[in-house]
Amino acid sequence: MHHGVRTPSVARIYDRLLGGVDNHPVDQKVCDDLLGIAPGSRALALTSRAFLRRAVRVLARDYGVRQFLEHGCGLPARDNVHEVAQSVAPEARVVYIDNDPLVLAHARARLVENPWTAVVPADIRETDAIFDHPEVRGLVRSDEPTAALFVAVSQCLPDEDVLPMLERVKERLAPGSFLVLCQYTSPCPDLRDQVTTLIRGATHGRWGRVREEHEVRGFLHGLEIVEPGLGDVADWRPESGRTPLPRARDLIAWGGVGRMG
Repeated sequence: MHHGVRTPSVARIYDRLLGGVDNHPVDQKVCDDLLGIAPGSRALALTSRAFLRRAVRVLARDYGVRQFLEHGCGLPARDNVHEVAQSVAPEARVVYIDNDPLVLAHARARLVENPWTAVVPADIRETDAIFDHPEVRGLVRSDEPTAALFVAVSQCLPDEDVLPMLERVKERLAPGSFLVLCQYTSPCPDLRDQVTTLIRGATHGRWGRVREEHEVRGFLHGLEIVEPGLGDVADWRPESGRTPLPRARDLIAWGGVGRMG
């Protein structure tokens, strides 16, 4: 049996929460356990994904962003970043970054015919390797504003990795660039511990932790926060006419969008 199928992966667990089919029994078991601890986890995955789509659309449409780097893109869903961005601006360029072999295979299969996208096999912490990758250098102009997307990925990293990674990314981005970030938080210490213990154990340590809101605020410190500010991303520029997604009371996808000076 393939090694990856014995060990659950965050990408496949997330796929399962989103209602996808690219997951295995080991992932489904973790998903069931997670929903047992935190029934709002499925709503949270959908909320994070919807926030990603809205943020990309707003940045492309209202701020003229034409370059997007999605860190930890996960398995393709509906309305992927390049589809959203290119629906606003056909010339928008998108780089997907992930180190899960299944994610990479699916992403490449979906993007074969799109000249304005690239898939980079890298750990999202490998900032220099990502920015210096030939395909990235070919697509992303270093003097133009870029949106660096970290949606529901910082929770997968240990504390000592998150801020240094974000600082490295900011050093490589042009002035006027954006960070789009949200991660899972909870006001309840027991729940934070239970979810963290479950996922960390299931993925053999490939996980950080559920955090508190003030910690996520710290990740965007020093940036000009785009309206409506930081908070539950379900409230970030909701689209009129869309039925609101159910809210998870126990867990919150918390974050927002920050702009570099």
